[in-house]
Amino acid sequence: MGESIMEATILKWLKKEGDPVALDETILEIATDKVDSEIPSPAKGIVGKLLFEVNAVVPIGTVIAYIETDAADVVKASPAVSQEKPIQQATPVVTTGSHSEPQVVASSKDDRFYSPLVKNIAKEENLSAQQLAQIAGTGEGGRVTKRDILAYVDQLRSGSVPAVQTVTQTQSTPPTAHPISIQAPAVSVSGNVEIIEMDRMRKLVADHMVMSKHVSPHVTSFVEIDVTPIVLWRDRIKAEFAKKYNQKITFTPIFIEAVCKALRDFPMVNISVAGTKIIVRKDINIGMAAALPSGNLIVPVIKNADRMNLAGLSYLVNDLADRARNNKLKPDEIQDGSFTLTNVGTFGNLMGTPIINQPQVAILATGAIKKKPAVIETPTGDVIGIRHMMFLSLSYDHRVVDGALGGSFLRRVGDYLEQFDINQSI
Repeated sequence: MGESIMEATILKWLKKEGDPVALDETILEIATDKVDSEIPSPAKGIVGKLLFEVNAVVPIGTVIAYIETDAADVVKASPAVSQEKPIQQATPVVTTGSHSEPQVVASSKDDRFYSPLVKNIAKEENLSAQQLAQIAGTGEGGRVTKRDILAYVDQLRSGSVPAVQTVTQTQSTPPTAHPISIQAPAVSVSGNVEIIEMDRMRKLVADHMVMSKHVSPHVTSFVEIDVTPIVLWRDRIKAEFAKKYNQKITFTPIFIEAVCKALRDFPMVNISVAGTKIIVRKDINIGMAAALPSGNLIVPVIKNADRMNLAGLSYLVNDLADRARNNKLKPDEIQDGSFTLTNVGTFGNLMGTPIINQPQVAILATGAIKKKPAVIETPTGDVIGIRHMMFLSLSYDHRVVDGALGGSFLRRVGDYLEQFDINQSI
């Protein structure tokens, strides 16, 4: 399911117990915190037993169903009979070698459920039950996710989380101060209003945005650039490009190409932060934020974008954007991004202050391209001309990207775009 995905929600079983199933036939639909997916059957046979109900949240690697593959032993019976029949030579849909259900952590003050993954992390980090109870869960029903517990561990290491008091309270012991909690203000629902429940994806986006602002101190820098050569070049070659490659050429692959060049010049922008350690990404994987018809947001990733020419980038940009709008992305296609590009100019906006897509440390917003009067330097003096101008804005994590680095990187992206070769061939 991808390196950072640790659990999934079962949305719908397409087969019931006793149903025949073919190899690679879709058997269920699942949802992760990244994307919805259809899961194919790993074997041909009869569905023997379903171990989880719809809407169950299951850690990766957990067995969720069995498929009876020995035709001689298959009994076409009702689900009740199938459940009583011992399952032999059955193929698990997902295997781990062991199966464990989420259990309640023994604590007199904490009755939440914790997944085996969260409990293992707590054990490895020597977290007490009291510390575990301190963690504010962002999962369904306040459940603690892997992201929550790792963020808490990072805060512990940095000393930003107060130690849990374990001493017995006596008359001489001052009461322990409660940690500050941030609560959203109450909203009046009286009057002429409509109440709309957030869908699952909007809840995930909201949680991710709030988490990013809590994790990273955001700073945003801006530059205005002249992209007249790019506009004129695209207008001149777009018909020929479409005929040669059967693809539309947009500005996005040109922006991605410039970002890749700048990331090679400034590799310390292509990083992530893990506690007090800086993880330098050797691969340049560019995420491109895409707005969905539902109003939600998803970020498909172009892997090793720096190794592609404009034709290859154009194909992937168009393909990923089209499949994102039709909910056809695969989990691997939204993983492992190292830098994100978002085009606010699509909506007619001049500039934006985007929120960092964690665990990255920077995100670039490209504004609308507008014709404006500008000073043009010529060998015989400066003149005023009509130019195609646009703003670039870079939000970056001030823990590890200072103003000098962030500003220099942004300026370099602008330089590559302004120096675009208007005479280059396709």
